[in-house]
Amino acid sequence: MISKMPLENFLIIDIETVSAQRNFEALSGDWRHLWEEKVVRSVPEDSTPGEYYLQRAGIMAEFGKVVCISIGYFKKDKEKFQFRVKSIFAEDEKTLLSDFISTVNQLEAVHNRWCFTGHNIKEFDIPFLCRRLIINNLTIPNYLDFQNMKPWETNMVDTFQYWRFGDYKNYTSLKLLAAALNVPSPKDDIDGSMVGEVYWEENNIQRIATYCQKDVVTVANIILRFKGQPLLEQEQVIFTN
Repeated sequence: MISKMPLENFLIIDIETVSAQRNFEALSGDWRHLWEEKVVRSVPEDSTPGEYYLQRAGIMAEFGKVVCISIGYFKKDKEKFQFRVKSIFAEDEKTLLSDFISTVNQLEAVHNRWCFTGHNIKEFDIPFLCRRLIINNLTIPNYLDFQNMKPWETNMVDTFQYWRFGDYKNYTSLKLLAAALNVPSPKDDIDGSMVGEVYWEENNIQRIATYCQKDVVTVANIILRFKGQPLLEQEQVIFTN
């Protein structure tokens, strides 16, 4: 599928998520109980539900929220392609999600042959977005309503699933896949485990957005490697507002 798709049809996304509250103590009594019920079987012996909240709440849609969505796409520019990257972020999650849907709707109006593309988006990014849309009383658009699509109608390319080649025993991180394919991974600031701290302690969403954008560029280069094409040069990557 990847080898035959035009580059213009890949809409690469990556999301960054954090816990909905600064820490376990900030939860109401009911939500503390719900958290304890959720993780009772998974909390390590040397940890507490409160400590585990800081580690895991951000990846659970019921206890977390989206703070940044980065979108990237290829655009033909004379002899070469440009790869244009935009980040959507806001303190208010409902505003962020509404802006994301509006942005994709604009794309859908002029080009409806694109596919959501990313690393592990099938099992994380897309389900998390859909759950948070419902929680925020927002309608899931048709192009995200994968539960009502037949398998061949699903407009999604997942580099994690593609790399499995039918082998479901192991998980391959984006960082490892990039290294294996000799794709430069430009992360030199923070990693995923630090996003919550940067958000809650530093209040620095721009730093998170920069990190998120780098993931999108890395996925774009992995797509190019899968297609046997040259990697992006620095001047081909355009960051937009």
